[in-house]
Amino acid sequence: MNMPARNSPATGMCDAAVAVDLALAQMDARVDWLSRLTPINVPEIWDGFVRSNYREMPDSRFAEGLQRDAPALREALFALPVEDIENRLVQALLLEKQREIDRQIELVSMRGRSGFILASMDLFGHASERLLATAEEVLAQVPVFPDDECDAGAAEMAAAASAEVARTRAQHPEFACEVILDPHPGVSLYVSAGNLHIASDYATPRSRIDPLIQHEIGTHAISRHNGRRQPLKVLAGGLADYDELQEGVAVLAEYLAGYFPAERLRTLAARVIAADMAVREAMGPEIFACLVEQYAIPHDTAFDTALRAKRGGGLTKDALYLKGLAELLAYLARGGDLEVLMLGKFALKHLHTIEQLLDQGVLVPPEILPSFITDDAARQRLAEARRTPLHALFHESPAA
Repeated sequence: MNMPARNSPATGMCDAAVAVDLALAQMDARVDWLSRLTPINVPEIWDGFVRSNYREMPDSRFAEGLQRDAPALREALFALPVEDIENRLVQALLLEKQREIDRQIELVSMRGRSGFILASMDLFGHASERLLATAEEVLAQVPVFPDDECDAGAAEMAAAASAEVARTRAQHPEFACEVILDPHPGVSLYVSAGNLHIASDYATPRSRIDPLIQHEIGTHAISRHNGRRQPLKVLAGGLADYDELQEGVAVLAEYLAGYFPAERLRTLAARVIAADMAVREAMGPEIFACLVEQYAIPHDTAFDTALRAKRGGGLTKDALYLKGLAELLAYLARGGDLEVLMLGKFALKHLHTIEQLLDQGVLVPPEILPSFITDDAARQRLAEARRTPLHALFHESPAA
């Protein structure tokens, strides 16, 4: 397919780049791999697991897959005129995203089938020996403190999140983030398509409300908004391999917001252990038992971690949280700029290209900066984080 090579004076992108960018953003949203790999019967799994005395996990049930739509999606994906894009930097980013969406389609299509783990490793990588050693170090060196009381429920979290959205929208009226009380129990807290979903049975320590809001809204929703304001729209859904940096920033946001407890850091390390065990085809109860008995992970966290690791047949994405945080800390220790990481969703490997496109005027600086970057107390914590090793990046108690 050939298209006229005309540049838009507003974006510096030719017609082919604009068309491919929009199509990829739409396909990315349509695949929606995270929702398709999230179990919809978590309470049922937990109840059955407890009744079996933690020996058997009932099967997960999921929303509709992609098997029926996959061939047509792939055909449309590879019909896009990527070769007609004039700006070679933009072309390279969109070509990489095109390949990633193909891998996402494969991942969802393989759900529950032999080969899913290979598809997961192709998309998200695996827990390397170095990352496993880092996880082991965290679990060995970070102390176990008594659990904080979960004294806030879904309604309180929703009210605080709605207030955060209102504050942001007061300064930026086009910021769109709906707070949704999800009727399905067990799905916890997550952002999808820029909206915050809160499970009906969600509970958390009150001291963790703002840090979690900064994780979900301050990072995921605001970076999506900033990506939507870019001429390159795919930055809203994310360039290829964006998850690692996005989750690293989101976790750091909890620390910058004033309360990142030791148990949270230990949980991220436990996810690496669980992801590695899933690759080795360990069953859910085996992963649960290892986390509880060998690493003193609380039962509810161990269950959640094991279930997440076994999604679809073995999902390795959870190893990215600790990896992303470790690499982000290394970047910040070298004097890296946190603000530029908020202009959309991308990987650290893309940063030089992003900076070049900023210089060319193809991209623009982030429109909204979250409070975990702008607040004075957060800036002081950022200065501390730049010189803090990973195993020491936690708080014993909430900020006063």
